Amino acid sequence: MTREKRWFPILYMFVVTALFSSIVIGFTGLTRRRVEANAALAFERAVVAVFPELYEANMGSLEIHRVFTEQISEPDATSGGAYTYEQAGQVTGYALPFAGQGFWAPIEGVIGIDTDRKTVRGIAFYEQNETPGLGAEIVKPPFKKQFEGKVLAAGDKPIRFCRPGADLGASDVHAVTGATQTSTRVEGIINEAVKQWQSEVGRKGDVP
Repeated sequence: MTREKRWFPILYMFVVTALFSSIVIGFTGLTRRRVEANAALAFERAVVAVFPELYEANMGSLEIHRVFTEQISEPDATSGGAYTYEQAGQVTGYALPFAGQGFWAPIEGVIGIDTDRKTVRGIAFYEQNETPGLGAEIVKPPFKKQFEGKVLAAGDKPIRFCRPGADLGASDVHAVTGATQTSTRVEGIINEAVKQWQSEVGRKGDVP
């Protein structure tokens, strides 16, 4: 076999590998941009959803993005890491992101807080992979609706999760039936974010 023929298979494999690698890299880039866009929209939807007067279940992606862009402001030095909902130049609520490890995978969401910085306006989740029918019930209206009007308490548990059926106080919600681990983790994730936020705005002297 001549020298040229011995090198041909190697050259051929190199060219084919380079070609398909370029295709895969290009496809990955396109997919990543779409994934990032979908993730950004899911976050925007969660922020808008914690303010019931802003959100409707049938809102499309463009409407969600428009409302988010026009009425939600990025965190600044006075908001303690929370997004602000503004009307006519006045702050009318705060949207505080939270994130942490759930029972199976990360859980991410947003809790809406009124201008008194104590009353909960709503809660929404935009990332979770808990067990369907159990932990995943955190994204369902019956669980989320409980948070509306609750008052953030002082101390280690601004929001306390109680066993299903228990009597509730002003800062209490019922845990998800049959999902003790998920409920415990969600309680911890939310309270850690709220405590840090309370500390941040407290240091700035902005807490009423």
